Amino acid sequence: MAQEVHVQVKQISASTSECTARQFKTLSDRPEAKGGSDRGPMGGEMLLMGLGGCFMSNLLAAVKAREAAVSDIAIALTATLADAPARFSAVKLAVSGNYADKAIMEKLVTIAERSCIVANTLKGAVQLSFEVV
Repeated sequence: MAQEVHVQVKQISASTSECTARQFKTLSDRPEAKGGSDRGPMGGEMLLMGLGGCFMSNLLAAVKAREAAVSDIAIALTATLADAPARFSAVKLAVSGNYADKAIMEKLVTIAERSCIVANTLKGAVQLSFEVV
């Protein structure tokens, strides 16, 4: 049987939602300029944060497993918006850090990319379904 991941999203104001994953909570909202109250990142920003967090988690695991001399890793994500329908048409992850061997760092980035659930999901097709309960 396939494993499942569950999160909950609950409206808490006219524009704000509380998002829960396991014991962790965060708010999602729109900026005031878009009719929100700016109490948290928008969904698209959360998607990018999820991609960055997933990738970073896998990168740190790869660094640790190989005892690589890499530290102070940072990832800057830049997404390009498409016109219609609203979506990201491209996402660039720029990875930086302290490392002595660029070839090893590039290999670690490849390993992290291949093992990142979010990156693998975004690269392929996703079947979405919606249900009113």
